[in-house]
Amino acid sequence: MLTLTKALFDQIVEHSRQDHPDEACGVIAGPAGSGRPERFIPMLNAARSPTFYEFDSADLLKLYREMDDRDEEPVIIYHSHTATEAYPSRTDISYANEPGAHYVLVSTADTDDAGPFQFRSYRIVDGAVTEEEVEVVAAYS
Repeated sequence: MLTLTKALFDQIVEHSRQDHPDEACGVIAGPAGSGRPERFIPMLNAARSPTFYEFDSADLLKLYREMDDRDEEPVIIYHSHTATEAYPSRTDISYANEPGAHYVLVSTADTDDAGPFQFRSYRIVDGAVTEEEVEVVAAYS
């Protein structure tokens, strides 16, 4: 299960809505080994595409060095889908290279009459996709 604060949930959703119609992307870092998402890091979609996201390689290198310096790791890797449901595409699955991370997808398309967005989380390990529950809390206990 993914547990995250309402503030982080809102930041991911807001970033996804702001970047629409292009896909948004980013990382939530947390203390190494804790599994606790804490630091919101919106990234630029270098592809600037409504159907694909790509982290800028220089930005990503800088982010990983910064996380290493702060003894952090990526707890959540998120991006949005602008015209489809919040489920990983084949491309998303092929690029999922952090087996310990939660992969969050936000759909900014109203594809199922469930409202203006969907927020779903997955574990993606060796090409296997497993959806997990998301718990939004006011604060961590």
